Amino acid sequence: MSVIPFTSVYYPESDGKPTGETDLHREEMFRLIHSLQRFYAGGKVYVSGNLLLYYEQGNPKKFVVPDVFVVNQIEPHPRRVYKVWVERKVPDVIIEVTSRKTKKTDATKKPDLYRQLRVPEYYLFDPTQDYLDPPLQGYRAAGEQYEPVAPDPQGSLVSEQLAMRLEVRDQHLVLCRLDTGERLLTDEEAWQRSEEARRVAEAGREAEAEARRAAEAELARLREELRRSKS
Repeated sequence: MSVIPFTSVYYPESDGKPTGETDLHREEMFRLIHSLQRFYAGGKVYVSGNLLLYYEQGNPKKFVVPDVFVVNQIEPHPRRVYKVWVERKVPDVIIEVTSRKTKKTDATKKPDLYRQLRVPEYYLFDPTQDYLDPPLQGYRAAGEQYEPVAPDPQGSLVSEQLAMRLEVRDQHLVLCRLDTGERLLTDEEAWQRSEEARRVAEAGREAEAEARRAAEAELARLREELRRSKS
């Protein structure tokens, strides 16, 4: 009986490249990741980005680093790297915040790789809007090929995987739910909404306490009047 030798393969956590080409690209990437993570919190959906995704077991040279990706039906626990053969699933959606420096890779090499990996949807967004026309473009798997996602008259794209509409607003890629039309919030917006809800709740509690004090004072006054009328 032959014995298959076990070989430990190290899969690095970094490719040595910077997170983003500019502050704008980096912040846009993290804004999208955090918005999606907040939206899917509590569900069986993994959202990440700028994470090494290895797609060939035993070959640490076969990796790609998507800016933003979403994988349905897997646990959202933190990962050191993403290994397709371990998770048994490729991302359902990938979004690249592209730039002049990365446009060749984002527009040619990555689409071909994602098509081969059978990633259902792939989107490109140019926040500076200075080279990609239109600045938001999408591709959807159709058999063995990718087909462009047709934009509406406003240039928005509908993601079937996310059940969201992707829109460009003031150099930002905005995600809106198809069922409610509600826009996914940024970290700052979520904090502001939470603070507003806290202030409203606190004001409500204070108003309730004041009404209770007023009612108690009125009851005390009526009792005093009744006591006096009997004396």
